[in-house]
Amino acid sequence: MSVERQTGRRSGRRRGLRMLLWPLLVLAGIAWLLVAQAQEDRRQAVLLTVQDAIGPATADYVIRGIETAEARQAELVVLQLDTPGGLDSSMRSIIQAILGADVPVATYVHPAGARAASAGTYILYGSHIAAMTPSTNLGSATPVQIGGGDGLPGMTPPDDEDDKANGEEDAGGNGGENGEKTDSEDKEPRRGEDAMGRKVLEDAVSYIRGLAERYDRNADWAEDAVREGYNLTASEALERNVIEFVAENVTDLLEQVDGHEVTVDGATHELDTEGLEVFQLDPDWRSELLSVITNPNIAYILLLVGIYGIIFELANPGAIVPGTIGAISLILAFFALQVMPLNYAGLALILLGIIFMIAEAFVPSFGALGIGGLIAFTTGSIMLWDDPNLNVALPLIVGVAVVIAAFSIWVLGRLLGLRHRKPATGHEEMIGMVGTAKEDFDRSGRVWVHSELWTADTDRRVHAGQKVRVVGIDGLRLTVEPIE
Repeated sequence: MSVERQTGRRSGRRRGLRMLLWPLLVLAGIAWLLVAQAQEDRRQAVLLTVQDAIGPATADYVIRGIETAEARQAELVVLQLDTPGGLDSSMRSIIQAILGADVPVATYVHPAGARAASAGTYILYGSHIAAMTPSTNLGSATPVQIGGGDGLPGMTPPDDEDDKANGEEDAGGNGGENGEKTDSEDKEPRRGEDAMGRKVLEDAVSYIRGLAERYDRNADWAEDAVREGYNLTASEALERNVIEFVAENVTDLLEQVDGHEVTVDGATHELDTEGLEVFQLDPDWRSELLSVITNPNIAYILLLVGIYGIIFELANPGAIVPGTIGAISLILAFFALQVMPLNYAGLALILLGIIFMIAEAFVPSFGALGIGGLIAFTTGSIMLWDDPNLNVALPLIVGVAVVIAAFSIWVLGRLLGLRHRKPATGHEEMIGMVGTAKEDFDRSGRVWVHSELWTADTDRRVHAGQKVRVVGIDGLRLTVEPIE
């Protein structure tokens, strides 16, 4: 009976636990549904911040930011912009990402005193919503021709005499009040100074006009900003239908765009931005690292350090340090090169030049390989990047070329000096050494040379203790002559 009672008690306990477990599971399910619903109710606007020249790192940051906003099903992406311009390739990548996004993108020139110059103007025109803060400006969108500029800014305003005269009439570069053309500017529009200049300029004009017409913005002023480098303030831009909104801050912008209709992926979408939570997406370590190493000069140095590190490691197996530094530098350089417009012909010339200069130390070319390698290296460095606005600083190229040439000359001189030095090992080392005769002999006897006892031959009489000089060696026998 006791066994039956114990079994009944255990069964009762199990039933009690099951009865308690089911309510807990139901409560957990309800809590999960409430959390999921709360997550869905957290409607967001993703805020991206760009406060530098437009480059590969900026493009990577903005593109991944838009992808993050799409994954979070955000209502709006706000691109807070303050830039002096940038690379054409990076600018177009950003605009393509905006045009192909499933979420509306509002480019907002902020804070006060910021600008959307050059490439920033194109991005502003290519966004679903264009907005500015008071005391900001946009414009100066004239592209730099191939061979011009100093790198990242990428765009510069015109600088010929006629434009200087027009600029004197209006310090804003607009030629008149609110960007209106004056009589002195009623002339043939700028077409470029040569064939390449015309191609670059007309391409830029067509591109920005297409963006303006897509969103029904002022295409004529956009063309003037490209051809003549005009600028507008925030209020002037709003008045001339270049932008849609002037807002004091992001909160004010979200309030103004509430209910505004935009076209996203061919469909009209009415924005519902009331009560949106602003999620600020800062650049991560990848973007920060990319922004440093995508500097043309830094990427160039990393590439050279990597190449020479590997070469030194192969020449001295087991050194470890050169190979380690070289491998890390090469990986960082390749990481940068994958997002930069690399000219493979330039890279090939750099590698060929390095190989030639190293070969000069081993091949008796009387300087032909060294000079050819130096020319190939310098030429490849100049044409390394396949973008007219992306160049390695010429002083850096010259400095590196001089250092490499000096190092090659030093190595060549050392090798030539070693050829004239007396051998330090082997049978050749014995020739010319001075020893001491251990006994008297006329033809053959024993001598003490190089801390060793040798059998020596001679053609003259040698006395015990007399100094002798080695003049030949045949196997284990020396040929010596007495020193008088």
